[in-house]
Amino acid sequence: MILISLNISFDGFAYVVLACYEGEYTMTPEEKFAFDLEGYFVIKDVLTVDEVAELNKIIDKNNRQADSHGGRPSSWGEPFKKLIDHPRIFPYLVELLGPYVRLDHDYAIFMDQGGSRGGLHGGPDVVGDHWYKYRDGIMRNGLSVMAYALSDVDVGSGGFACIPGSQKTNFLNYVPKEVRQFKCDRHYVVQPAVKAGDVLFFTEALIHGTKPWTASHQRRSLLYKYSPGHSAWNINYYDLESYGELTERQRRMLQPPSIGQRPRVDENLEV
Repeated sequence: MILISLNISFDGFAYVVLACYEGEYTMTPEEKFAFDLEGYFVIKDVLTVDEVAELNKIIDKNNRQADSHGGRPSSWGEPFKKLIDHPRIFPYLVELLGPYVRLDHDYAIFMDQGGSRGGLHGGPDVVGDHWYKYRDGIMRNGLSVMAYALSDVDVGSGGFACIPGSQKTNFLNYVPKEVRQFKCDRHYVVQPAVKAGDVLFFTEALIHGTKPWTASHQRRSLLYKYSPGHSAWNINYYDLESYGELTERQRRMLQPPSIGQRPRVDENLEV
């Protein structure tokens, strides 16, 4: 059974409605409606309690440090490598970024109480890779994120925040500076709740940011960022040989960007 939360924003809070689906998964019409409306969603219970514990244990044992410009969680061992194309997230990647989707870069965010990482940013740029398009029944996105939660995030705790629906805004530069810097609250800025094991997907075309962390426990989030096969955001590509054994699908997803003769990732491959 698949559980996905459809987030309905009201008065600055994100209310969660759970939808269930049995059998082989593709995005339901309701999920497509919700994502087109808001630009993000939460996939519930992607990782089991044991899987979350294993990932956290490895982080603790190796004193892993989060660095948005340095170490890649995907290189921290087999349990992290499996997150590249986890079977629960893979159908969403193909649906929303296409059959040539590639992992562009990845990093971790660890935040202790009182920590901050900057304000709202992103949005549908006229240049770059932050975009959302719909045509003939197909949704496509530029750079997009699967954020694995390794600790609980309650409403009001801080962490990921966004302006739902802003991936389609025509007034990107009209958001007041004090709102972007979280110096004042507005009803149109929400901070969704997630549980450890959930995955939050969002397009970088969505205006988003990180609110200061207020909870007593550490926030732990692994951000795996994907692009369509023809584009790249990060200047550095993956060294496949440094990853040891990879499945054929993973090898294709870690390839540098290209167009001509690029292999699909949604074929019946060894996974």
